[in-house]
Amino acid sequence: MDSSHHQKPHAIFIPYPLQGHIIPSVHLAITLASRGFTVTFLNTQSIHHHTSKSSSSSSASAGDIFAAVSRDRGLDIRYATVSDGLPRDFDRSLHHDVFMAALLHVFSAHVEAVVAEIVAAPSGPPVSCLIADTFYVWPAKVAKKFGLKYVSFWTEPALVFSLYYHMDLLRRNGHFGCLDVREDPVDYIPGVRSINPADMMSYLQESDASTVCHQIIFNAFDDVKGADFILCNTIQELENETISALQAKMPFYSIGPTFPTGFTKSLVPTSLWSESDCTQWLDTRARGSVLYVSFGSYAHDTNPLPDGFEEEIQDRSIIVPWCCQIQVLNHPAIGGFLTHCGWNSILESIWCEVPFLCFPLLTDQFTNRKLVVDDWKIGINLCDKKRIMRAEVSNKVNRLMSKNSGEKYRKEIKEVKKKLENAIRDNGSSEMNLDQFIKDFKFSIQKQSGAILKQNLSSGT
Repeated sequence: MDSSHHQKPHAIFIPYPLQGHIIPSVHLAITLASRGFTVTFLNTQSIHHHTSKSSSSSSASAGDIFAAVSRDRGLDIRYATVSDGLPRDFDRSLHHDVFMAALLHVFSAHVEAVVAEIVAAPSGPPVSCLIADTFYVWPAKVAKKFGLKYVSFWTEPALVFSLYYHMDLLRRNGHFGCLDVREDPVDYIPGVRSINPADMMSYLQESDASTVCHQIIFNAFDDVKGADFILCNTIQELENETISALQAKMPFYSIGPTFPTGFTKSLVPTSLWSESDCTQWLDTRARGSVLYVSFGSYAHDTNPLPDGFEEEIQDRSIIVPWCCQIQVLNHPAIGGFLTHCGWNSILESIWCEVPFLCFPLLTDQFTNRKLVVDDWKIGINLCDKKRIMRAEVSNKVNRLMSKNSGEKYRKEIKEVKKKLENAIRDNGSSEMNLDQFIKDFKFSIQKQSGAILKQNLSSGT
């Protein structure tokens, strides 16, 4: 009898090559490996180059970013790289559309070649599944070609997934992709409470739906319909209605937050830039007195600060190119976070009980802000209009940071943090969902092996 279902499941894991996607993917790979998976993690050559360059880790410079965690925790994580179709030193941030076009049109051919090599390799357990970021446009096709299960990993909230998944419904109702777009609330998507168009993702607010990013989104959410399982970096208790509605249609598992063990700096280097240590400066500041300001990893301005700004505030601030955000948010001196509302930033800040001042810039950040400000009430919206004046910024910073007016946000965020803590405890929702996914996954592999064996016996082979 075929004994493949007794072997360790072997997953090829391919994260999306952007900072905000790499971080949760690395930690999910470690989590799966700690639960008995063999994982082959496939980074792009560009991501590996930047990660290695920015890291002081000898394992990263030696070519395997997982070497330390694999050694220290006895995990079976293999590491490989693949070309994204562009030269390694090409500036993907400054030439965003060219980069996205390469991911849309070119990258899959390189992936197929590497996956074929891994599948054909004689060492290690046979590959059983492909885990890939939902934003890729090809995983279902590649998985089918090699006879693998496809596990889609969604790194953003379930609300964002649901809005993208129902784009055709938005289009039919005139809220997206038409000349005369409706501006009234969207109240017909299953599991989604009434939402204003201004709170949808930036790509669903744009009149031109022919861009390369739109093509990626359209193709990705067509491809994800072929996924055998969908893992989402969110928490059941925070988005229960939306998740339940999705689960009625597909095998959708909320398994977040995917944090490093103990919420400390990861043994696996994930940063694309060198991190400044702000601890010494923060140690000189009073508890809760510092506003942390970061607009994420994808802001393109080389110097966004006004002339003379650094000199004016040098006695009460520190400005660094990049830092370890977990370490900063965890410091007792931090009392608020002026953020672009990236999903990693939101989850990390909730964990550290740091309330928000929200200034979304693009993509899912507008929808994330809606969750933070309207649903969970753990932050203040800073951009009600296109232009915001200095006095309003000052007023809202003071509201958030002051002991009295900011207390309601700090109180609410403690309650939201409890939901995160409970979700990842033993018997918590995320732990149980991950256990259920693994159980369902192994059963599907058994079923597939049994079907193949039956077919072989009936054909006499």
